[in-house]
Amino acid sequence: MPVSATPPAFVRRWWPWILIVAATLILPVILPPFRLNLLGRFLSLGIVALGVDLIWGYTGLLSLGQGIFFALGGYALGMHLSLNSLEPGQLPEFFGLYGVNSLPAFWQPFSSPLFTLVAIWVIPALVAGILGFLVFRNRIKGVYFSILTQAALLVFFNFFNGQQKLINGTNGLKTDTAKVFGELVGSDAMQRNLFWLTVLLVIAAFLLCRWLTSGRFGDALVAIRDDEPRMRFTGYNPTAYKTLVFTVAGALAGISGALYTVQSGIISPQFMAVPFSIEMVIWVAVGGRGTLLGAVLGAVLINYAKSLISEQLPETWLFVQGALFLLVVTALPDGLVGWWRQGGPGQILAMFGWPPRSATYPGLDLDPSMLAEREALEGPSSPDSGTGGGR
Repeated sequence: MPVSATPPAFVRRWWPWILIVAATLILPVILPPFRLNLLGRFLSLGIVALGVDLIWGYTGLLSLGQGIFFALGGYALGMHLSLNSLEPGQLPEFFGLYGVNSLPAFWQPFSSPLFTLVAIWVIPALVAGILGFLVFRNRIKGVYFSILTQAALLVFFNFFNGQQKLINGTNGLKTDTAKVFGELVGSDAMQRNLFWLTVLLVIAAFLLCRWLTSGRFGDALVAIRDDEPRMRFTGYNPTAYKTLVFTVAGALAGISGALYTVQSGIISPQFMAVPFSIEMVIWVAVGGRGTLLGAVLGAVLINYAKSLISEQLPETWLFVQGALFLLVVTALPDGLVGWWRQGGPGQILAMFGWPPRSATYPGLDLDPSMLAEREALEGPSSPDSGTGGGR
């Protein structure tokens, strides 16, 4: 009779979710508010990393401009919070510094919470969709696509940097002193609630990306990555697939930017700087390109390492980051998750003389797929003929 999956197999399949649930329940209790706030920020960065993995790991589109959509989501929420804590008729403080006496027209819709919740992801998605369509319909890809997205990033950075009167330019918008439901956004209680919200949205974003990368749509993305001309020759339109997936990645970046803004306390054009968008690619590369889980782990682990190292040795992080990238390029092309799945820990133990684990009896003999194959060849087993079926 067929044997169900053994507990170790169940644990191997579900260990990421087991760890996530355990960490979500335990960490808010044991971590001080500052460290919990950092973890919430880095988890929010995992959402934009999922979008990068979706377009780069699965579709082969190396975008160096995701900071555009990240910052747009952050500015949408930052503008709402700047208006939310004011009395009727008041203007944000920085407007008075530049002689602005009335609220600009594009600010006014952000006084609505409902409009803001939609704008956080719709505005970045629209910008990404328009940009993606214009690029992909002209069959721009490869390094030219990467250069174009970086050029777009520089355009947005310089534009937002120069808008002192409208969005406070280089100073950005502060959010930690704003109030939501009568509670300061920067308070410990609100930051703990934001941590819970971030965890839920990271899981939702992961499940969305998992759904998109499975089935025929996921196969089409991989086909575009591996051989786009052949896919076009078979009658599919890669432009539609690439535009859609780039739009989804833009929406994820906007949500990530909004979450990061309320947990860091500020949104500024610095999030549109070139190094930040390049770092997103490094997170995915180190965690594991084309794994989704690796994107989240890479974002959290690298940023936590950056925080801890910068506290002790502020000037050494750039060297560590460079070494990590070289390590991935030369020794770990599939990232940490790929290395783990390929038996990396076992290889390290084997270097120290630990015998490698092999799939032999009884593990292989009790494997459900092996039992099903044996039954198909030999017929169903009888009670007195043992496990393998009787002859």
